[in-house]
Amino acid sequence: MRAVLRGIHDSVCFALLAVTAVLAAPGQPAPSPQQPAKTQAAPIAVRYTDIRKQAGITFVQDSTTSPEKYYLETMGTGLAWLDYDQDGLMDLYFVQSGATDAYQPAKPLRSALYHNNGDGTFTDVTQKAGVGGEGHYGQGVAVGDYDNDGYPDLYVTGYGRAILYHNNGDGTFTDVTAKAGVADEGEWSSSAGWFDFDKDGWLDLVVLNYLDWSPKNNLWCGDRAPGYRSYCSPNNYKGRRTKLYHNNHDGTFTDVSEKSGVALPESKGMGLALADFNNDGWPDIAIANDTWPNFLFLNNHDGTFKDVSMISGLAVSEDGRYEAGMGIDAEDVDGDGFLDVYITHLDMELNRLYHNDGDETFTDVTYTSGIGNKAMLLSGVATKFLDYDNDGWPDIVQANGAMLENVNLYHSLITYKEPLLMYHNLGNGRFEKTSESLGPDFMRPVAGRGLATADFFNDGTIGIAVNCRGDFPELLRNEGGNANHWLEVLLIGTKSNRDGIGASLKLTSEGFVRTEQSKGGTSYMSASDPRVHFGLGKRTRIESLVITWPSGQVDKLTDVPIDKIIAVKEGAGIVPHPFPKVTPR
Repeated sequence: MRAVLRGIHDSVCFALLAVTAVLAAPGQPAPSPQQPAKTQAAPIAVRYTDIRKQAGITFVQDSTTSPEKYYLETMGTGLAWLDYDQDGLMDLYFVQSGATDAYQPAKPLRSALYHNNGDGTFTDVTQKAGVGGEGHYGQGVAVGDYDNDGYPDLYVTGYGRAILYHNNGDGTFTDVTAKAGVADEGEWSSSAGWFDFDKDGWLDLVVLNYLDWSPKNNLWCGDRAPGYRSYCSPNNYKGRRTKLYHNNHDGTFTDVSEKSGVALPESKGMGLALADFNNDGWPDIAIANDTWPNFLFLNNHDGTFKDVSMISGLAVSEDGRYEAGMGIDAEDVDGDGFLDVYITHLDMELNRLYHNDGDETFTDVTYTSGIGNKAMLLSGVATKFLDYDNDGWPDIVQANGAMLENVNLYHSLITYKEPLLMYHNLGNGRFEKTSESLGPDFMRPVAGRGLATADFFNDGTIGIAVNCRGDFPELLRNEGGNANHWLEVLLIGTKSNRDGIGASLKLTSEGFVRTEQSKGGTSYMSASDPRVHFGLGKRTRIESLVITWPSGQVDKLTDVPIDKIIAVKEGAGIVPHPFPKVTPR
């Protein structure tokens, strides 16, 4: 997964490097002329409450821990929000691990799909849906309507193979992996994401593969004293190659990994963000790699990608190190119209914020943004941008958790279970840590792995779900975020792919301008609410919402309500769609 075990000597060195970075940090990028600085209105109070138990979610992630310390065990698993039955409510899918040569569970392990009942509870519909994946050591999940039939499909990554579940539209799914040709056989796939890289109106698939590890080459790492064996570093194993599957429009895919150029460099892929980073209207690929240079592939508009990783500044930290890249997301944090990138790392490293300079280069602004070394003792795993207080500026949530259960034997300041982390956006790309203000449930230590966000109450508040290694998940309801105004948009493509992935949305409200993209991938092995969310603060009127679709179609809407979820169909504007507000029992 990443360099899980560092020696004491390395820890001290990393700390000294972090101090050096403080002294050497460059000046804050000049504020963008496109967006005024954030108005400092009185903040609203937001609290996160874990409602997992009363919601009826009983899923438990199996850590598959064994004395052999199989590297696979550290990974945890992902999760996904999706409206699988199109009733307007976000349902929840948890990926499960599986048996190994060194671990045989008492009962067969299965992934789980939970239906949102609309009353604050969920029902396990895994058996009926047929998405349990028994016998599959699952890892992550990507959600996308690959056949444009109006129902989201599931791609579940894993060790040895992956699974593509086609949504039949009647509450059931069919395993179509063999027919589709996307099994990724013999690989160890982690994250995956859907996007339309050639803009032909059909979703293509990117799959990240991790290490050349197997039980046969599992090494002994750590001290030989009883209880001290540890998981190895990814530096002990070769990396694999990124896969890109092109959609043939007939339910099958063609492997274009080498032809497109994305498979040329060796990779140790953990998380990916599929979005337009240079504002040329074509989707690009950013990949967080583990102890390996991060990747940035820019779209050449001809079915190929250009590797600009090193010259972009995204490949390494400001001090030139390859870090334990894990979770990744992209968002315009300062309102200059370009997507910035946040990547999580191991404890004794820094979580990095890279500012998009608008010329296909990035600047590491970790310290000048105010993030700095505030989480240096936490192991960052998954991350998402979200506007948790609806003030119009994207905040950062991060799931944390060390890789070793016995990490305290090696690092006295580090614990295995760690609290979530929240950075609140102060405007123009500066952040402050606000975790402690969000309630005890938010701060409860967990071994966090997959994280995904969603408005699962349909009330404008962005909640959080976390898949925790060897434990129950967290289902955190946002209480108070809708004290500010908001808008959410479900995209329905016609000429473009049905999900509208790759669309750009520009909202203007009382002089405030915010541009969002519908992205693929993000976080770590997880998929979030596909609806595009805008916080409006105290603004009460939307002058316009301009949507530029991947096909080139531009829809300008002027009669846009606030505090609503709307469905926008390409070329037709706002169309009827159910979005029932959840009323708890």
